[in-house]
Amino acid sequence: MTGHCAALISTEELARRMGAPGLRIFDCTTYLKPGPDGRYIAESGRANYDKGHLPGAAFLDLQADLSDKGSKLRFTLPPLEELTKAFAAKGVGHGTFIVLYSHASPVWATRIWWMLRSIGFDDAAILDGGLDKWKAEDRPLSTEAATHPPATLSLRARPELFVDKEKIKGAIGAPGTLTLNALSHDQHKGAGGVVYGRAGRIAGSSCVPAASLFGADKALKPIADLRAAFDGVGAAQDKRVLVYCGGGIAATLDAFVLTAMLGHRNVSVYDNSMQEWSNDPSLPMEIG
Repeated sequence: MTGHCAALISTEELARRMGAPGLRIFDCTTYLKPGPDGRYIAESGRANYDKGHLPGAAFLDLQADLSDKGSKLRFTLPPLEELTKAFAAKGVGHGTFIVLYSHASPVWATRIWWMLRSIGFDDAAILDGGLDKWKAEDRPLSTEAATHPPATLSLRARPELFVDKEKIKGAIGAPGTLTLNALSHDQHKGAGGVVYGRAGRIAGSSCVPAASLFGADKALKPIADLRAAFDGVGAAQDKRVLVYCGGGIAATLDAFVLTAMLGHRNVSVYDNSMQEWSNDPSLPMEIG
């Protein structure tokens, strides 16, 4: 990615800052693998973390440690008070600067970044290109597991950063609101790819696939290309943008680009996304 963004850190800059006081690095990787029924199986990235990670990086297990254990749906956001305590226990707190990365796709890092924003913590950045770019540049790796000391963290809740199905339902056809799908164009059309229930999209929604926002090196595309992608679906600065995907993960990459890089101020993520919507026959969907 070319151009400066405070919430995006390059491999070069991170390498220079290694060992800085207050720096906390986290591997956020989860893997989604198609199961025999055509739906995804979630697998923690811990095993690959143990084989090699950025020096000093700790591991964040989204599904085990940072999701609502009482939810029947995967990756559901826990209550913000609980989330704040969980992050503090992992070493996120006042006086720390957090760098988040993942392997194969940046969406796992942006999910954690968006969650941090929802509790009012802004001193966090995404490693552009993640583990893939770091390794491609032959930068050092470690197999020594790391943890960070617990920190003090206060909740400054921003509940508006996540929305539920009622907010999405109410936004259908609403002037000044754009609902965006971060899944693939085939999934958006109901023409292929993994499904979460009924095939297709939320009625009235447009599509900017999260996978179209980064290149083969997993780094984000140039800012002009990113702006063109969202301009192409009418994501004007004065619109409220609601982003969804399969389970509230890929949507956070669209949300990250819109807010951190393109300056949008009214963006929300539908937390449970299609795993909830497509399994409720009362909620409107479209195909084609």
